[in-house]
Formats: sequence, structure tokens, C-alpha cells
Amino acid sequence: MFCGTNEEEMNSTTPGASTNSTTPSIFLVGYLEMCVFSINFLFGLPTHSYIAWLIITGTGSGVASEIFIFNLSVCEIGNCLDLLVFLLLNWISVLGPLALFLQGLSIAGRPLFQCLMCVERYLAVVHPVTFLKYKPLRYRVICCTVAWIIILCSCLVCMITLMLNNVNAHTWFFLMQFLLFLSIQLFCLVAVLRALKQSGPGERGRERKEENHMKRRAFHIILITTVNIVFTYIPIIISGVFVILMNGYHWTYWAPGLVCFVLASFVQPVLYLHRSGKLSGFCSS
Repeated sequence: MFCGTNEEEMNSTTPGASTNSTTPSIFLVGYLEMCVFSINFLFGLPTHSYIAWLIITGTGSGVASEIFIFNLSVCEIGNCLDLLVFLLLNWISVLGPLALFLQGLSIAGRPLFQCLMCVERYLAVVHPVTFLKYKPLRYRVICCTVAWIIILCSCLVCMITLMLNNVNAHTWFFLMQFLLFLSIQLFCLVAVLRALKQSGPGERGRERKEENHMKRRAFHIILITTVNIVFTYIPIIISGVFVILMNGYHWTYWAPGLVCFVLASFVQPVLYLHRSGKLSGFCSS
């Protein structure tokens, strides 16, 4: 859902715009898009709503330590609603500006709060003194406030560029953001992985085994997060590059990146539910 409106999609699927040999593939992409959007809405909306409810009610570690995850879940709820609005565009065309406005949540919201979480982990592991200095809630609230201002600006830019049918400007806009946030996240996560691989101060016996177990567990979580981030952003970045090189918009360019971007949104909720002990309860029930 990174580019275009229903009008553009209809133009790309008209008989004059495509040959008979490409029509089946176009319809296949349309069905794939509908399936991915529906899966994300049916499973993503209740999952992220449940995580937000857990954090608000204090079931997890508390709002202070999980404020970035809470804001990320709020953004993902907005993304799910955006997908619903895009599906409703087939019957209610007046929702077009709202759908284009909400695209800023997926373009800036998810990568921005994921970036803040990665920086937080980087400071906690590599620079613990600095982390303790900026650990109070007020600093995190300031970061979230600035993040939401950036997100709202991104929403406005998305709506304006797409309503003007300037697909190349829209593509450059989100490509620059994704490349910036991806670079920061990979730097932080790789630094954390290197720090966790190093051996700590000499402790013997049971304490050393417990420390090694915690470091291995943290290493695996960070490794999964790193792979998930690569899986999320690299395909959609490649899709954006194709759009710029081809100087045109077509859903077949976006299909692989869109599927990866949407499905990768389930990894963070699963990790959080597993860490909070809720996932094992679902599995046992």
C-alpha cells in the first residue's frame, strides 16, 4: 500500500494498458494483495490491540519500560485500519484521502519506533551508564512526542504527493526514510550482537552459567530482530528502486516487498507475547 490509488490500479489493469498475456498475473497480484491485507487486518488488529491493553493495564513490565512497544502497537493498529480503508475504496471512493494520509503510519511509524527500540537496546548493552542517565520516563515521552510529530508530517507528505499523482516523489520520500532507519537499526543491532558475543567479567559456577544463558537468550532475540528488519525493509526498498528505474507504477513491482513488509509485522508481537509469558498460555490452551 505504498503507492497509488484505486484509479491508478484500475488504469494499470485496463485492456489498453496490458496485454492478454499479462492480465492473469495482474489479477493474481490483486488477489494476493487482498489476501495479505485481510490476513494482516484479521490477525494484526486483535494482536496489537491485546499488546496495547497488556501494557496499559500493567500486565507487562510497565508503561515506562515498554512505551516504545506501546506506540509501535498503536502505529500497527493504524496500519491495519489503513488496510481496511484501502479495501473499502472499492465501494467508498471518498475514503481515498484518508487512506493516503494513513500511509504515513507504515512509512514512518513502524521504522521510527523500531529504531528507537534498537537505540535503547544499544545504549543498554554498549553504553549502560548513558542508558541509566536517560532511563526516566520523561526522556522517552519526549522521544515519542518528537516521533509522532515526524509521523504526522509523513502522513501529510504521503497524502499530498499521491493526490498529485507524483509517484516518483513519494517513492523517493519513503526510500530515504527506510534507508536511514535501516542503517541506524542495523548499526545498533550489530553492535549489540558483538557485545553479547564477548565474554564478560570472570564469574564462576552457577552465576556464570546463568549469565551465559541470559546472554544467549538475548543474542537469539536480537538476531531474530535483525533478520526480521532485513526481511521487512530490503524487499520493499528493492521494489521502490524498480519503480524509480522503470519510471512508472505497477502493482507487480510492489507485490514481493508488500508481502514481506506486512507479514514481518507479526514478528515483534510474537516476541513480546513470548517474553511476557502470554504466548505459552495460548499454546497450552
